[in-house]
Parts: sequence; structure tokens; C-alpha cells
Amino acid sequence: MADNAVTSTDELAPTQTAGYKAPAKKTVEELAQLDQEDESLRKWKESLGIGASKAVNPSDDPRKVVVLALAMEVKDRDDVVLDLSTADNVEAVRKTVVSIKEGTEYRLKIRFRIQHDVVSGLKYLHVVKRKGIRVDRVEEMLGSYGPNAEIYEKKFHAEEAPSGMLARGLYEVRSKFVDDDNQVHLEWDWSFKISKDWKGGDE
Repeated sequence: MADNAVTSTDELAPTQTAGYKAPAKKTVEELAQLDQEDESLRKWKESLGIGASKAVNPSDDPRKVVVLALAMEVKDRDDVVLDLSTADNVEAVRKTVVSIKEGTEYRLKIRFRIQHDVVSGLKYLHVVKRKGIRVDRVEEMLGSYGPNAEIYEKKFHAEEAPSGMLARGLYEVRSKFVDDDNQVHLEWDWSFKISKDWKGGDE
């Protein structure tokens, strides 16, 4: 899943498809009025939640994408959950080190909610570094969404933590949520430690 062939000077710049241009931005109200007799378009708008009564537009929270949590799923263990729902929680996550037992197969998953407006081409990216050297990069397309009270959860491909004395230690991660309009909805730092056991021991 790693992709070390990043040509951009910004390691978290999303991959650009040659010749692709993001469609012109339209509001939820404008999209709701588009071609109301077109059945396929109507179904597409329904899939985005456009026109649904459960859309949310809180006046005290201007965020379009509310990233609730990043979690690590391991078979037969409780999820390790990093709460990202508020600025204070994001700051706390920056100071948190997640322990991963070497050789363990795990899967990251992200939970988020969309409010106020349609978000097109939402992506999750992260870069992993050890001692300042990049060792991994992830880019996951999450899709397009309209404002909705529903909480979405997207699971990424399973990975296996490296093992051996040379692989053990601290890894630093920078993650980002960005859309087709290159609007960054959240960017944050976190870290994990590869150890011989789940308690973080290296002996």
C-alpha cells in the first residue's frame, strides 16, 4: 500500500489525474433544483443526501467535514481510538503514542460526518516517517457526500506492522483530509511505536 513515488514537494499533496478538472462548485440548494425530472440525477442526489430532512447545518460549527475519530482495528482486541472531534482532542492526539505489537495485522478506519454543504472527492492521506525519513505514504479516496446526520466509517486496507529489532521504535505520522477543491478539512500529527509486545516493551 506504500507509495514512495511522490513527485510533489508537498508529501501530502493528493494525486492529480491528468486532464481532470473538479466540477464547478454548487450549493446544496442549487443541486436540489438541477434537472428534477432526470431519474439518474435524482438518485445521485439522493445518494448524497441532498434534499433529505436529516441534513445538519449547526450554526455554531462551520466545519463541512467533521472528523470524529481515527481507529486501529486488530482481530480479537478492542479498537484503539483517537478522538479527533474537537481542536482540544486533536492536540491531545498529537501527544499520544499508539503501541503496536510487531508483526501484527491491523486496519485503520476513519469516522466522519458531513454538514452544511456537499463535499466532492474527499480523500484521506498520511505520511509516515522514522527519524525524519519517509517510510510510507497512504492515499485513500473516500468519495463525495452531502450534508447528513449519518456518521460514515471507512475502513482501509489491512497492513502488517514490521518486525525485528531494526523495525522497532517510534514512527511519526501526519494525516490530512482534503477534497477535490483542495480544501483541507483537517490536518493533524500522531505517532505510533512498534514494540515486541502490546505493552510497548522492546526487551
